[in-house]
Amino acid sequence: MDVKSGLFYVFSALLLFAAFRVITARNPVYAVLYLVLAFFQASALWILLKAEFLAIALVLVYVGAVMVLFLFVVMMLDINVDSIRQGFWKHFPLAAGIGALIALEMATVLMGGFRLNEEPKALLAVGQAAVQVANTKELGILLYTAYLYPLQIAAIILLVAVIAAIALTLRERKDSKYISVSDQVRVKARDRMDIIKMDATKKAVAPAQVLDTTADIAEKKA
Repeated sequence: MDVKSGLFYVFSALLLFAAFRVITARNPVYAVLYLVLAFFQASALWILLKAEFLAIALVLVYVGAVMVLFLFVVMMLDINVDSIRQGFWKHFPLAAGIGALIALEMATVLMGGFRLNEEPKALLAVGQAAVQVANTKELGILLYTAYLYPLQIAAIILLVAVIAAIALTLRERKDSKYISVSDQVRVKARDRMDIIKMDATKKAVAPAQVLDTTADIAEKKA
């Protein structure tokens, strides 16, 4: 086994572990952090496949922007974890069936292998031509010509997601105290404080009167 194969197995194992912890972590914040770890391992696999642009885009876009947004949204939302856990075992059979079906499809494709009809010489020529062309340039040309409409649709979906996240964080909560800024601006000094007139000095009470008052209170109690 060479170094590249060893790194592939290490990154794949960490990716599977992080993906498993995303769906099993009790704290939503921990789940988001494990998802960030999974994205890093996936970008490392892209680097091993010599797709540096996709690896950097995965780190910058998803880890640097999308996951930070998710983390702030999860921390701001008042998520009731107990109610979420109650429905876990209810939907577990359906989720397990879908997961088993996906695993079976992936196993069928991987065990069958990739059958290529082209000749090896033709594939070698295509590979040499691809090395001479910049990966980023080709992706940009293909993205903004053949896949322009799907790109615009994805941008609209992301815009709707951002607006929904902002709307959820700005909703009124019962446990938060809110003071209107306009009411604070319109308030006047006489509404804040009441002035009461009282004497500057009072007559001092003699010690004998204090003792008599204390004795009267004691007699009443007796």
